[in-house]
Amino acid sequence: MAIPQTMKAVVVEGDKAIVKNDVAVPKVFGTQFLVKVKAAAANPTDWKHVDFKIAPQGSILGCDSAGEIVELGPDVDRTRFAVGQTVVGVVHGGSVKFPENGGFAEYALLDSLLSYQLDLTPSKAKHIPEGPVKNFESAASLPVSLLTASAVLDVHLGSKWEWEPKSPQHDFPLLIWGGATGVGQLLIQVAKQIHAYSKIVVVASKKHDSVLKQYGADDTFDYHDSDVIEQLHNKYGGFKHLVDCVSNPGTFEQVYECASSNATIVPLMLFSEDAIPEAKRKQGIKVDPALLYLVSGQEIPFGSVTVPARPEYRTETAKFIKFSEPRLKNGKLHHIPIKISDGIVSVPKIMEDVKQGVNSGEKLVASF
Repeated sequence: MAIPQTMKAVVVEGDKAIVKNDVAVPKVFGTQFLVKVKAAAANPTDWKHVDFKIAPQGSILGCDSAGEIVELGPDVDRTRFAVGQTVVGVVHGGSVKFPENGGFAEYALLDSLLSYQLDLTPSKAKHIPEGPVKNFESAASLPVSLLTASAVLDVHLGSKWEWEPKSPQHDFPLLIWGGATGVGQLLIQVAKQIHAYSKIVVVASKKHDSVLKQYGADDTFDYHDSDVIEQLHNKYGGFKHLVDCVSNPGTFEQVYECASSNATIVPLMLFSEDAIPEAKRKQGIKVDPALLYLVSGQEIPFGSVTVPARPEYRTETAKFIKFSEPRLKNGKLHHIPIKISDGIVSVPKIMEDVKQGVNSGEKLVASF
């Protein structure tokens, strides 16, 4: 397949995401391979990169891409990957360091160490119910959510990669706030299947109870209930491990309220205890934000801060991909419900829909 010099891509222009037609196709290097993108999924981080001015002007957006390999970088493991294979992986769209690469483009560079090789075909459906990963569209829903879930469980909360051990790795319950988010639904599945905790306690809208319990939630609470924190305290006291999958200032404060002293809280934004009113702070709380972009192995310029490198993010995520790939192929790990839009031109709209929260419990995906 001839690789063109330019392509369509979704880039930052002013304070908006727009589709441009004459963007340079990125050049392969190192462990990267070039993929002809077949589907890409929208995540909250995409619109936040625009609105919070994290992404440089002209940079390509998008983090979740599935497609077909068209060119291999010099350091790609040829025993694992080949031109023509179908793959899915994570990209740092809107990156300060690599603005020329993003998932919302006709071609994208994926890191071979951070990509799955799955047998994928296009889907003609507009909606795909949750289930085993068979097509580009459902695969595109995975990388950010699944790999964030793996980093939370491993790097942040100290779980080990073993499928279905008899005893719980942590003999106490885990609290997941925002269980119907993309990360939440994958976090429940992986935590259950590695028996990471004695119980998985989930806060989400009641309408999602059925699917979350199917994935492995042992107990669910409705965040709409005004006394939800009181309900959690009455039943469980305080939690030692807590994950805030929504991660806005309000949910972070609610999750903090549910912590016991000496607990670890993992938000998915760069929150710290400074966000908690001093009168409500507890003894010995560790707030350890998860930031998947650290899989690059490098420090990450992120708005007004630079997040220090955490090399274990890269090495442990690469291990998890090899550990979990057979589980995706045999259908034990499921993608979440998918809603599909046509073409790269639909991407700015689905980014806005994610921003407005119209995708409750499902992933918005563009089919290219």
